[in-house]
Amino acid sequence: MRRLDLQEYVPSGPHWLSPDELAALLREAKSLDLSIRPTANQGMYALAPGSTVGGVEVGGLSVFIEPKIGISQLLSLACYAIGRIRFQKTDFDFPEHTALPDALALALTAAARRAFARGLLHGYLTEEEALQTVRGRIRFDEQIRRRFGVPLPVEVRYDEFTDDILANRLVKAAGMWLAGMRLRSPEARRGLGWVAAMLDNVSYAEFPPGDVPQVKFDRLNDHYRGVVTLARLVLRRGAFEAGRGEVRASGFLMDMNQVFQEFVTVALREALGVSDRTFGEYGIPSLDEEGRVRLRPDLAWRDGSSCVFVGDAKYKNVTGERVPNADLYQLLAYTTALNLPGGLLVYAKGEANTATYTVRRAGKRLEVVALDLSGTLEGVRERVRVIAGRVWALREEARQTRRVA
Repeated sequence: MRRLDLQEYVPSGPHWLSPDELAALLREAKSLDLSIRPTANQGMYALAPGSTVGGVEVGGLSVFIEPKIGISQLLSLACYAIGRIRFQKTDFDFPEHTALPDALALALTAAARRAFARGLLHGYLTEEEALQTVRGRIRFDEQIRRRFGVPLPVEVRYDEFTDDILANRLVKAAGMWLAGMRLRSPEARRGLGWVAAMLDNVSYAEFPPGDVPQVKFDRLNDHYRGVVTLARLVLRRGAFEAGRGEVRASGFLMDMNQVFQEFVTVALREALGVSDRTFGEYGIPSLDEEGRVRLRPDLAWRDGSSCVFVGDAKYKNVTGERVPNADLYQLLAYTTALNLPGGLLVYAKGEANTATYTVRRAGKRLEVVALDLSGTLEGVRERVRVIAGRVWALREEARQTRRVA
């Protein structure tokens, strides 16, 4: 299988593609967020990735798209966003240019070794069975309904102390999913084999990407937080599989737009000391009086039945670091529909410059800030706390304006 190495938002040099390879890539171009255009040389094509990163096997090709911020930083931010787990770059000590699926396999193995060092986590599961002896409680209603007075077997319900619990099932499912990919790293393959052996007695369960359950953590199972968060990341965010005729594609893809939005939302929520019910996505009833134009900003602060702050998190390639007019128009629509004096656009650093735009006649103030994603996770969170100060100021201005009105 031939490998193509690309980088997020960086156009590649010409690559030779066979007709079959080209057809396979064109079929998956939308999922890969990949632009493909022919060059002056026949059979040579320029490939331009977008914001989707990861690795995919399609049509005899292994396509790897590396994130600009690096694999280690990507995993740190993504895990914090879905589980508030504070991994650092040192926790993801990968060789340079490790593909994302291999990096995830190595990270999952390392986290599993730390978690399993104290032994596999056990818990109580309620089982209902028909047994030849009494165990736990007899289910009299089921005994009468099913057995018609026959004494054996006995319908019972009991609690069993077992390692076949949700946390272990999540880790097993993630490990098996990664093991099904064509990993390049022998260490990653060996590590996943070790995880599978440790969880041999745990049931295999499939979890739909949109419905991966959460695990409640306490002092007894907190040492599992890291490995479960990584497992949920694999199952929830990266699953990609498509099939058209005899051509199949499989891999692990992550949309940097979604990662950035979720990280900014969770980090701001923590910096402001508010809950997800107070701060997060917000469905504005409509922009127009007729209710035909729906709006849904990424960031909103709810105060009872009203909204006192609105904003959007934007991770996109901005040519010339100039904020697109469409983004400003969108924010203006939010502030107008919610009757707020201003709003905030949060970009990743390098994609837009910090600026403030005051709209003529309307007086709305549209603020733009840039978040630097480099360095340690704690460093990024500290920069988020600075942005949280602007959120707080806009919220207080909105509340003061409404009191005066």
